[in-house]
This record gives sequence, structure tokens and C-alpha cells, in this order.
Amino acid sequence: MILVTGGAGFVGSNLVRFLAQAGYECVILDSLTYSGHQGNIQDLINSKEFVFVQGDICDFELVDSLFSKFKFTGVINLAAESETNSSLAGPRAFLETNIIGTFNLLEVTRKYWSALNDIAKKKFRFLHLSTDEVFGALGDSGKFFEQTSYSPNSPFAASKAGSDHLVRAWHQTYEIPTIITYSSNNYGPRQSPEKLIPKMISNAFQGKFLPIYGKGLNVRDWLHVEDHSRGLLLAFRNGKPGESYCFGGDSERTNIHVVTTLCSILDQIKPRPGGVKYADLIRFVADPPGHDFRYAVDSGKAERELGFNCEIKDFEEGLFQTVKWYIDNMAWVNQMTKAKELF
Repeated sequence: MILVTGGAGFVGSNLVRFLAQAGYECVILDSLTYSGHQGNIQDLINSKEFVFVQGDICDFELVDSLFSKFKFTGVINLAAESETNSSLAGPRAFLETNIIGTFNLLEVTRKYWSALNDIAKKKFRFLHLSTDEVFGALGDSGKFFEQTSYSPNSPFAASKAGSDHLVRAWHQTYEIPTIITYSSNNYGPRQSPEKLIPKMISNAFQGKFLPIYGKGLNVRDWLHVEDHSRGLLLAFRNGKPGESYCFGGDSERTNIHVVTTLCSILDQIKPRPGGVKYADLIRFVADPPGHDFRYAVDSGKAERELGFNCEIKDFEEGLFQTVKWYIDNMAWVNQMTKAKELF
């Protein structure tokens, strides 16, 4: 049995499906704030292999009780406040969840792991999901890799950097078998509606403007969430304690390219009345503070040491399938949008 924190969120709800296929039993711990949604995992938690607990990783007693009850063989920590723009307006929640929450998990793990026998200690893993945003911004060339120096430019990125340093320190000091992973921008099913792709789809269907920061020239490397999930499973199974691994999609695109491509897909699948194009809704808005220009991630180490490889290599095809998923699941989008308004 493994503990998956944040398992009802975007990456988490996709990852737990891969864990199920791989034969793992999981306890999913999620506080169900703006990015977590129980509907993401409802089909799983009705099975005997999965247990869902609504709760916060900042609740030390709750986390401790779960370790005592389920005797975990590993932890995958995906729980985080992750919306960069929200961190600008209210950074405290990001510090509490991302730093204090991670500290709680590490301390409970340390107490539990220290009492295991040698065989169980060797099998145990603590996998911690970070973000490429901890590295700051790139120039016109180059990619982030595992030894890139940290240079966070937003409260969100700083809080994730802080949590990463705790994870590393608990390995160095207490020998907890931790692994840290980084990824480029994810896309795919079940992504929170404030993120670029689902937000553009939702706005387009409502006839709202499609806001793009600056001139839309900021560059992101896109990785399908299913490929990311495969990478996380490989890292959990085969990663070396104390190491870190980067997962990128090798699919750099400007934001304006992503949105105009998305609009073209919508024109094909669900055309607007009168032949009006979705791209007519695009509006450029001011850049937020700390908006990094370019991210790109080098997966070389993960490819060599873990056997990682993207199966969804064509971003435009992956985007087409993603748009189709949201069109086929608009009830989910509307439910998530309403849920977000509560927070």
C-alpha cells in the first residue's frame, strides 16, 4: 500500500490510474481545494485497491494515523498549491502547504521508516514531485536539467524550491530514500480549469475572450500528463534514492501557437455559428509579475537511467485529443469551474 498525496488533482488522478494498472494499492489523500476533485477518481475509490481520505498534509496527526493504519511501502507526494498567479495574491497558503505540509510528510515518514526492518527500508521510496519553475527562466537556448541551479521567480516557485530542499536534506541527514522529479508543462485530461488549455476551451464555449499574456511569445515545453505519469512510475520503481530526474516533452511552443492551434481544432470539431472563428476571441493582456519567458526540460538522464520515453510525441495530435476530451466532458469542466469559485 502506498500513500499518494494530491491524488485527486490533475497529475495525481492520471497517475493513480497507472498505479492501478501496475497492481498497486493506494491511499489517496487530498484536501479537495481548487485543483482536487473527487469526481476525478470516483471510478477508482469504489474499488478495493483504493482508499480515499479527504484531508490536508498539514494535519500531522492525520498523516501519522494513516501511516500507522496502512503500513505504507512508499509515498508519492503530489500535494501542492500550484497556481502561480494565485501565489502572487496569496502566498501564505503556498508556504503552508508546500513547505510545512512537505515537512510533516517527511517527519512522519522519518519516524515510520526508522522503525522498519532493513529489507523494508530498502524497498521504501519517498517520491516528491517538483516543478521546472524552481529553476527560473531560460534564455533563447538550452534546457533545464537535474544540476541546474535554483532561481525561483514567484512565491509558488519559491515554496516548491523550499520543499525540494527539505526533501534533499532529509535524505542527506536521515537517509530517508527520497527521489525528486521535475517536469515541463503538463496537458491532458482532468486539468484544473484555471490552467491555459482548459481555460481557453471553457472561455471559447462561453464566448468569452481568450486572454494571452504579453504578446503570446512566452515559450513552454509541453508534456502529456500520461507520459509524465509513466515517468513518475518509473522513478518510483527504479529511481535511485537521493537522485532527481527531469521529464520533458521536447515540444516547445509559444503560448500564441498553443492557443491559435487550439482555436483551429475547435473550429473543426465544434464550429461557431455563422462561421465566426474562435481566434477572434483572442485578447492580449499585461504580463503578471515574475512571468518567466521560457521553460524547457532535458529528459536525458531519465531516458538513460529509467528508460523514460514519451509515447505522445506529436504535441498537436496530443492537443487534438485533449480538446476532444474536454468537449466530451463539459459537465466535468462546468463542475470544476463552479468548485473553483468556492475557494
